[in-house]
Amino acid sequence: MALVEEDTAPAAAAAVAPDPTGGSSDNEITVEEASFVHTEPPQDGTAPPVATSDMEVLHDKVKKQVIKEGHGKKPSKFATCFVHYRAWVQGSLHKFEDTWQEQHPIELVLGKEKKTMAGLGIGVGNMRSGERALLHVGWELGYGKEGNFSFPNVPPMADLVYEVELIGFDDVNEGKARSDMTVEERIAAADRRKIEGNEYFKEKKLEEAMQQYEMAIAYMGDDFMFQLFGKYRDMALAVKNPCHLNMAACLIKLKRFDEAIAQCGIVLSEDENNVKALFRRGKAKSELGQTESAREDFLKAKKYSPEDKEILRELRLLAEQDKALYQKQKELYKGLFGPRPEAKPKKANYLVLFWQWLVSLINYLVKLFKRKNE
Repeated sequence: MALVEEDTAPAAAAAVAPDPTGGSSDNEITVEEASFVHTEPPQDGTAPPVATSDMEVLHDKVKKQVIKEGHGKKPSKFATCFVHYRAWVQGSLHKFEDTWQEQHPIELVLGKEKKTMAGLGIGVGNMRSGERALLHVGWELGYGKEGNFSFPNVPPMADLVYEVELIGFDDVNEGKARSDMTVEERIAAADRRKIEGNEYFKEKKLEEAMQQYEMAIAYMGDDFMFQLFGKYRDMALAVKNPCHLNMAACLIKLKRFDEAIAQCGIVLSEDENNVKALFRRGKAKSELGQTESAREDFLKAKKYSPEDKEILRELRLLAEQDKALYQKQKELYKGLFGPRPEAKPKKANYLVLFWQWLVSLINYLVKLFKRKNE
């Protein structure tokens, strides 16, 4: 079973572009028009990271420090940007938002952002794809004089600190907010991302492939999927699930097994018998040493695809590992307790044997004497 997903696109050609394995598509996007970089979030988000770069003044109330350089061009006005960020109240360091923790990037259309995100929008508009930066935003371009006492909870006149990563953006030619797109447009945009990701996967550019898959998934968030029924839901899942499976394939190759298991779990929540999801989850669990759980996934996948050579191979490998482990444990226990002592032959007690012979002889003579008397 190949790790790259080869599922074809939905049949509705007007809504979804054809699969890249079937040839090139006129709707394929270019890197310049849709930049995207996937990086791991910082490990500790309890406080803003320390940035050592120079402070760049973007606006009277917005300053930026680069944590990690990006690449390519900056997004233009009305570009649809996908962003991960953490936000703190400056001074108290009260963290009030974290999209990394929620595992969902936000969508920001530059020039159309909410008033409370005006400072964030200025910062994002001056970043490049893949760039991570620290933004210092004055309260005037944040939650203002009144603050916000619902969610998120921000006190009045609070200056803000953002740790921001520009994941990627769609420029003006596709730069509609997702909420302004029709169902068909959103599915088609996601499918173009999937196609681009498949091309990167074939070239073994795994990070770039994941960038495209993650962007495709962002077009079909939970709120969007919740509204879909019937053929539209089927069309969306036909794009979304392969993206999750392909993400899992990339993550396995990058040895990020826990993340691969999570991607497969998303697919299995929709289709509990999906063979590729079961296989890839089993593969990741096997690499983590979760042998029994991996075997369960492989056996279930085998039930629906009994002739699949990759599944049978993984089951054989697990059996060989079990055998090797048994032999290792056997040797270990043998070394701990040592060989069983052999029974030593007892030395013959000749005195006892003599007395036994003598008693037997006397008994014999007594019996013989009795017979003669009779």
